[in-house]
This record gives sequence, structure tokens and C-alpha cells, in this order.
Amino acid sequence: MNGKRCLFAVLLAGMLLCAVGCGDKEKKTQEEAPEGTPMATGTPSAAPAQEEKKVYTLTSNNVRPIGRTKYEDGLWCAFSGTGAEFRFHGSKLIVRINGDSAAQNPYNEGNYSRVAIYINGVRVVDDMIDEPSKEYTVVETAEPSDALVRIVKLSETAMSTFLIKEIETDPEGSVMPSEEKNALIEFVGDSITCGYGVDDEDRDHHFSTATEDATKAYAIKTAQLLDVDYSLVSISGYGVITGYSGDGETKSESQIIPKYYTKLGFSYANPKMANTDWDFAGNRQPDVVVVNLGTNDDSWCKTVPERQEEYIVGYIAFLKTIRENNPDAVIVCALGIMGDNLYPCVEEAARRYSEETGDTNIDTFRFTPQLPEDGYAADWHPTEATHDKAAAKLAEKLQDILK
Repeated sequence: MNGKRCLFAVLLAGMLLCAVGCGDKEKKTQEEAPEGTPMATGTPSAAPAQEEKKVYTLTSNNVRPIGRTKYEDGLWCAFSGTGAEFRFHGSKLIVRINGDSAAQNPYNEGNYSRVAIYINGVRVVDDMIDEPSKEYTVVETAEPSDALVRIVKLSETAMSTFLIKEIETDPEGSVMPSEEKNALIEFVGDSITCGYGVDDEDRDHHFSTATEDATKAYAIKTAQLLDVDYSLVSISGYGVITGYSGDGETKSESQIIPKYYTKLGFSYANPKMANTDWDFAGNRQPDVVVVNLGTNDDSWCKTVPERQEEYIVGYIAFLKTIRENNPDAVIVCALGIMGDNLYPCVEEAARRYSEETGDTNIDTFRFTPQLPEDGYAADWHPTEATHDKAAAKLAEKLQDILK
């Protein structure tokens, strides 16, 4: 019996010693651990929280659209110069853009959409949408700041379109639409309005969306000189009654602007654009509509009286369509940058239209044809120097109209 009590005492003392030792070891470990080191507890610790962020799908509540665009899971951009503008406050800004079927084709070089992003007027992104989705971190600063952000589609609608999918900011970031300017001018045209080849001043080179930049063409430059908003409805090679005729005899009746004037755009890579009507009544009405069409018609009309008469009749019909959808706008019929052979026909169309309809809210304007000393861009298109001169003259004309 005494032996059993002795064994029990020994065992009890061992257990107490172990308990004290273990307790001292845990205490020592905690005391020696560097400050901030997480310690194990009786329950698993939560995973570190991820950095918070704000993600905005583009709507009229956070951005102001540029040109003919459509909110649908983001903001769709088709015509040249379309995009979005907004004011940003924060320390980080990411823009995500999705391409269409053109962006998904790795062999489609020359037809991808070209996009520019500006921060306070400075171009910080100039890229081709050659992947299904692209992400651009355009602001990343230590301290919050304010910025005017502008996203612009530089290339034309026919080859490709894109979707401004979303905007991401830091946790404290905010975005809001920028303010509208005092007037809106709509420019209706062809490759000249699109800025075809303006970044490739070699007349022997050919078309590529990579060398198109609508911001360097006369239309957007005119809007900038007048400090007004703009919208472009333009497609390279298109005219009033025919597109460009390579042989001078073949008429291309499918490549005409009147066919797509009432649409969101036209694109081989995104057929939905041509099937979507533009809501004239539900969107801001232009104060002026400048029509600069006839360069491609001239390749077929030339000096043939019967063909020129067809151009005049077609032009009058188009003017009626424009007036129907823009009842209060001043219509300015212009031509001449790449040749003014059909300008007398433009004047005749405007005269007959006014006589027939009684609508006198219409005017004409003759551009000075491009000069050899100002050079030529791809396929003999205007250089930026030519566009600058054209914009200065047109702005002078429109300034009087907008008074």
C-alpha cells in the first residue's frame, strides 16, 4: 500500500513539472517572437483581408459618352472618335477594354481597334486591341489626386469595335461624368474624317488601323478649336451614292453613308452595330451637322453629267434624312480637301433642297485642296499639316454660325 502511494506521488510530481515546463516554454516563445508576428490560437485565424477596390460598369451615372455609343454591359464604341470622358479622384485607376471578333484573330493585324487614353489632356495610352481583353493602369500615385480622363477610339468602325468594360479605382476613388460643352457638332464623312493614314506620311503605303487617328483629322481639330463637343459618322471609301471606284466605272452602291447614318455604326467584326438604330430623340441633338462627302463619289462621277446629276439627287435625299432626324441643326455641306471637282454639285444640291423644302437653315463650304508642299499620307490622304489648315478654315466658318 505504501509503495503504491509512493509511485502515485512520483507520477503526480512529473505531471506538474511537465505542465510548468510547457507553460514556461509557451510564455518564452511569445515573449521572444518579433512584434506583429501572428500567434496560433485555439481557433484558425482568418485569412488576411484583400485590398479593397471599387469597380464601376460604365453608365451615364459615372461617365459622359463621346459620339454615338451604347451602354450595354459597358460602353460600346464603333465610329471613329467615340469613347468616354469622366472626372476621377483617387490614387489608382484601371481601365479594362474588351475587343470584338477582330481582336480574337491573331492574324488580323491592320484591322485591330486603336485606342488612346488621356489624363488631363496627355495621351498616356496608345494601343491596339489585339487581344479579347486588355487592362490599363493609367493612374497610380502615393497620394490621391484629381484627373480628367478621356478614352477615345482612334480607328474607324468598319474594321473593328470595342467595349469599355469597366473602371476600377482604389477604395477611396470616385468617378463622375465630365461636363458637356456649349455646343455639339456632328461631322459626316469618309476616310478624311476618319484620319486615314495620318500617322504614315508615305503616299505609297496603304490602309491600316494602326496609322489612323481621328484626333489628328480636321473634324476633331475643328471641335477643339471651337471648344465644342463632337460626333463622327464616317467610314473610309464611302460616299453619297457610291463608294470608291477603283476602275472609275464600277459603282459601289453598298458603300454609302446614307445606309448607315441612322445606325450605331457598321463593322465587319461586329454586325450588331449596323443592326442597332441610333436614338436621335433620346440623345443630344447636334447644333451643326457638317457633311463632307463626295470624294469617293467623284471617282465614279468624274465629269460625266448624268452621273453628277445622280449625285445631286442622292445628296438631296440624304439632306432630307439628316433634317428629319436633326430638325434644329444648321447643315453645312462641305467638300474639297482631296479634290473639289464635285463642289459645284454640292452647291446645286443645297440650292435645290432649299428650293424644294423651304428649309434655309443650310450652308455650303469649300475646302482648299491639299497642297504638295504639305505632303501626303498613306494612299495620298491628307497629312496632319493639311488637316490643321482645313480645321482652321472650317472653325472660322462655324464660329459665325454658332454665335
